[in-house]
Amino acid sequence: MLREEIDIEALRSNKDFLANLVLLEEEMREQKSIRKGYQLLDALLLTSEDEEKINDIFTFILQEAFDRLAEYLSNQKRFDMKEPEELFTARAIYEHAIERYSENDMKGAKELFEVLHFMSEGEPRLNEAMLVHAISVMNGSSFEEFIENVADTGKYDETDALAYFLLNFRIDIADYLEENADHAARVREDLKVLEKSK
Repeated sequence: MLREEIDIEALRSNKDFLANLVLLEEEMREQKSIRKGYQLLDALLLTSEDEEKINDIFTFILQEAFDRLAEYLSNQKRFDMKEPEELFTARAIYEHAIERYSENDMKGAKELFEVLHFMSEGEPRLNEAMLVHAISVMNGSSFEEFIENVADTGKYDETDALAYFLLNFRIDIADYLEENADHAARVREDLKVLEKSK
């Protein structure tokens, strides 16, 4: 533990490291890169106490993610999770949806989980998981109940590109979807508005 603290202190005064953070932020803004935004955010959360700076980067990430989402929806484009930028775009929207859920904004959380379900059509695990999230909200389960009874947070594979998302569940997914077929049908109904012809 002490070794980690010493390393962090050393990083805070390391001129090369600090110069790299400035360069990373410049690249992030020039390229409008959400992936680089997360790299910078991770470094700042580790080494910086500048809450204003951290909030600024987080705001950049969210703004870019929702701008990109709006552009993709208007062009009938889905996320390709093999593309790092698109994966990190989905991550930002997912983290915002989880925040909405944890703050009891059920309508906002449900809509974002539905959109992520729609946008991740080419990624079956994520697609199905977002449907489970949406149905859990529709069932009136609080975020705490979802984490305790539905999600399996003990299963986590850091080598999985989708490790940022809750994909493992305590429930049998097929049974859950069958038991909640009316909610699943409502999700499909809600998403019809996004199925505009090109």
